[in-house]
Amino acid sequence: MATPEPPVAPTRVRALVVDDEPALVRVVAAYLEREGFDVTTAADGREALDRAREVQPDVVVLDVMMPGVDGIEVCRRLRTFSDAYVIMLTARAEEIDTLVGLSVGADDYMTKPFSSRVLVARIRSLLRRPRRGGGFADANGASDEPATRRFGDLRIDPEAREVWLRDRPVALTRTEFDLLEALSSRPRAAFTRAQLMERVWGPGWFGDERLVDIHLGHVRRKLGDAHAEGQYVRTVRGVGYRMGPG
Repeated sequence: MATPEPPVAPTRVRALVVDDEPALVRVVAAYLEREGFDVTTAADGREALDRAREVQPDVVVLDVMMPGVDGIEVCRRLRTFSDAYVIMLTARAEEIDTLVGLSVGADDYMTKPFSSRVLVARIRSLLRRPRRGGGFADANGASDEPATRRFGDLRIDPEAREVWLRDRPVALTRTEFDLLEALSSRPRAAFTRAQLMERVWGPGWFGDERLVDIHLGHVRRKLGDAHAEGQYVRTVRGVGYRMGPG
C-alpha cells in the first residue's frame, strides 16, 4: 500500500511593509504576523525595491513620504517587475497624494493615523477580489460568450488578461484590467460605481468610490480615450460608466 503524502501546508501571504518610522513598521508587522502573514520590512525606498525583488510579495504596504526614493517612485519601479497589490500610506489627506499615488498603480490608500485592524481588513478584501475568465460557463463547461471581446480597434482577452489597441498591447495594472473586464462583460450596460466596486473589489468593500473614477481615468488615458464621450469607456451622467459602441 502506498504511503499517503503529507498534507500540503497552505501558502502564507507575503507582505512587505515599507516606512521610515521604525515604530509604525514594528506595530504593523507584528499585527500582520499575528494574522498569519509572512512579513518582510524595509526602512526606505531602495531597500524596499531590493526586498520586493527577493521575496516577491503578494501585497505591499508603502509609505508615500520617505527621504531619498519616495513611495511614489517605489510604486512606479515596483510596477515594472511586480503585480503585487499596493496600499499606500500618507500623513496628508490632500487629494493630490491620492491621485499621484494611484497614477503609478497603487490599489488603495490609507491616511495616518490608521487602525491596524482596518489595514488588515483592506488587505484581505484585496486578496479576495474575484478573478473572472472569459465568459460564464454553463454546467457542461461551455462559455456563453467569446473569449475575446472586441470594441472597434480595442481587443480584450479576459482569460489571458491582455488588452490590445490597434494590434499593440496596452499595459494595465490588475485593478485597471479588472474594471475594464467588468465593463466589457456587458457591453452598453451602465454600471454604477458601487456595482463596479462590488465586482472588482468584492462584496463588503468599504473603500472610497472615487477609486473607480481614478483608475478608469488611467484606463482612458492609456487607451487615448480621456474624454467623457469616449469611444471605449463612457461616462453615464448620474449613474457611472459603460463601454461605448463596438
